[in-house]
Amino acid sequence: MRALFLLPLAFASTPALADEAKLQLKPGAGLEQTVNNCGACHSLDYVVMNSGFLNEKGWDGEVNKMIKVFGANIDEVDAKAIKAYLSSNYGK
Repeated sequence: MRALFLLPLAFASTPALADEAKLQLKPGAGLEQTVNNCGACHSLDYVVMNSGFLNEKGWDGEVNKMIKVFGANIDEVDAKAIKAYLSSNYGK
């Protein structure tokens, strides 16, 4: 009986998700590393949301925070590529 009650709720939420567009980040060197490493843990919407106020130093700090504080498993080569990509494409 519970399942019958919840079924309409499941269908009611489906149309809202169907209209969402997939975020496309700007092409460039370091995009693949950014998508693979950053997108593994959180939405890439954060890149666009933070682009209005983060400069090169800010992006450097954000990437370092993800590695050192949150334990993101990003090697040094990828971290460098991610920092360069973010600061050149989404830096203030």
